[in-house]
Amino acid sequence: MRLKLKITAATAGILFATAAFAQDIKIALIAGKTGPLEAYAKQTEAGFMMGLEYLTKGTMALNGRKISVIVKDDQLKADLAKTLLEQAYNDDNVDIAVGTTSSAAALAMLPVAEENGKVLIVEPAVADAITGEKWNRFIFRTARNSTQDAYGAAAAIPASGDVSIATLAQDYAFGKDGVAALKNALAEIRPNAKVVFEEYTPQNATDFTASAQRIFDALKDKPGKKIINIIWAGQHPLPKIADLKPERFGIEIAPGGNILPVMQIYKNYPGMEGAVYYYYAFPKNAMNDWLVAEHQKRFNAPPDFFTAGGFAAASAVVTAIEKAGGTDTEKLIKAMEGMSFETPKGTMSFRKEDHQALQAMYHFKVKASGKDANDLLDLVATIPADKMPIPVRNKR
Repeated sequence: MRLKLKITAATAGILFATAAFAQDIKIALIAGKTGPLEAYAKQTEAGFMMGLEYLTKGTMALNGRKISVIVKDDQLKADLAKTLLEQAYNDDNVDIAVGTTSSAAALAMLPVAEENGKVLIVEPAVADAITGEKWNRFIFRTARNSTQDAYGAAAAIPASGDVSIATLAQDYAFGKDGVAALKNALAEIRPNAKVVFEEYTPQNATDFTASAQRIFDALKDKPGKKIINIIWAGQHPLPKIADLKPERFGIEIAPGGNILPVMQIYKNYPGMEGAVYYYYAFPKNAMNDWLVAEHQKRFNAPPDFFTAGGFAAASAVVTAIEKAGGTDTEKLIKAMEGMSFETPKGTMSFRKEDHQALQAMYHFKVKASGKDANDLLDLVATIPADKMPIPVRNKR
């Protein structure tokens, strides 16, 4: 009898320990921490962890359950991203996953989420296909997509007068999606503007002389306003294009938003205009105020483009778990479809049809002079989500 009691007690102890372990909320954060987009990945991770800290009031726990984040580096490799997500779901038993940096890697991850019946929140990859033709019901995206970038860029273009645009983009999914999306956005909200030339270069291109000449030749004799729209990730070609003096032909450059170290080169071109997903000084809300102050204190710099994105993903995770009452996948999906959640940019909402987060963009003008290296942009206008008619492309 005594032996039986000991065995029963030991078994109860094992079951209790297992139950306690199972109570942890386990999240996988997959990012391309090795390679040319390393800065993006590091910002995403920092923002995600700061978001969890803010939203849990420093406890890193939710509804009495500890939050555990497992960070994995996919090195921007699609096959590795796929493998890491499979491991996260099957070996690490995560409840939900977030990632990744490269659009190609993110696209490889989508079917893994479906096969394992677990939610994947895509941040910060932007290819339209993620919430378009390659989408499945387990995929939600807090990151903006290429079309949202394009509508922002289109909204920053004058609404009257002839406008001719040449695009310079990288020759892969991000660049091609971006150009296609810009053409569609112009047709929708700026029919006075047309893309008249498209130039694609390798991702690692460093010499833009030939590309610039082709662009100049395509634009120089066009009537009205002439713009080079640059869609780029990584080391930016703006200085090299500007050094070739497009202004000789009355051509302007619209580079779009980027991380702060890249946008610091914009200071040499005051008055230049474009659209950006996030700039620390633009949103006015308590969450962004905390992020800006705390990030400055910890890192001696303001939060950046992808820091805000990581924070938004954390907010989506916390809001979904609270609304679903736990981490059951089907309850999470039901809670997240149509769900609104607060971010450093303000309120975002997951559209029910394709789970894309609808969000504001910002029309900026480069300052003539700023008080420090990161004081770069003036806000021309906030472009609200309801002014960007983003099409649903997943054929749900």
